[in-house]
Amino acid sequence: MPSTKQKQSAAVQGALIGAMAVWGLNVTAVKLLTASFEPTTLATLRMIVACAALTVIVLWKRCGVPALTWRQFGAVIVCAVLMVYANQILFAEGLLRSTATNGALIMALSPLVSALLAALAFRERLTPQRVCGVVLGFAGVAAVVLSHPGAGLSSAGSGDLMLIGAVVSFAAGGAIVQRLARQLHPLSISWAIYLIGTLLLAGHDALGSTPFNAASLFPGWWPWALVLFSGILATAVCNLIWNRAIAAIGVARTAIFLYWVPVFGVAFAALLLGETLTLWHLAGFAAVMAGTYLGMRQPAPLSIVAP
Repeated sequence: MPSTKQKQSAAVQGALIGAMAVWGLNVTAVKLLTASFEPTTLATLRMIVACAALTVIVLWKRCGVPALTWRQFGAVIVCAVLMVYANQILFAEGLLRSTATNGALIMALSPLVSALLAALAFRERLTPQRVCGVVLGFAGVAAVVLSHPGAGLSSAGSGDLMLIGAVVSFAAGGAIVQRLARQLHPLSISWAIYLIGTLLLAGHDALGSTPFNAASLFPGWWPWALVLFSGILATAVCNLIWNRAIAAIGVARTAIFLYWVPVFGVAFAALLLGETLTLWHLAGFAAVMAGTYLGMRQPAPLSIVAP
């Protein structure tokens, strides 16, 4: 019979797989939305929607933010800057300037960055199994991305550097969340981070060089449907799942699941757009599965707080 911790771990992993499927769709949604909104405006709108959704969840669960020490409050602000403000601007601007292939491979570096940060911040040992899992997962992502018709690596540019910055900022914020989750509820942490981050983005957008144009905020019903999907499901709900997973299994093990994002992206393209799957896709899928297994093989202590 599986123990309670094993059942909790399985539930966390299942939720993460679902979140990665949504994020696989979200990359395409954000890429499409950059044609309808300015990158900073798009990031602000998505975060406003996400913050509103998290506020509804907080009120429903009656899980407000407790009294914070100055140190905790400072840590939440740093997380908001890294995981929302800087990450969203760099992500949107980077996708606008980079190719889809470069973007997918750069975002796939996140598990490696997270593992290195966890080793530095929490002295988590980089075991041969975990390193092998990271390498296998990245190889699987590369096989999936580079096998796409017309895919090719372009020379590094400003967009690639911005995407690398987005990866590092999100991973660094996740390491701080792991420390905060020892004292605070993951839902409270998520709500506070997105509230502060949204205010920062809104202020940045209001002071931006592009003149405010109300008409540009309503390009049609379809872009706004994508904004709602991206803000509510992909950002609010999935990032709540992400922060709960960090609290349960740590940032390094949680980040391993990011390898599934491009895999799901290709699967949805085959399902919805009729794109053909090749043996390279199957090999990449197998490598991602093996990498996830190796990265999760050594169980971590669970500390899930029921909502």
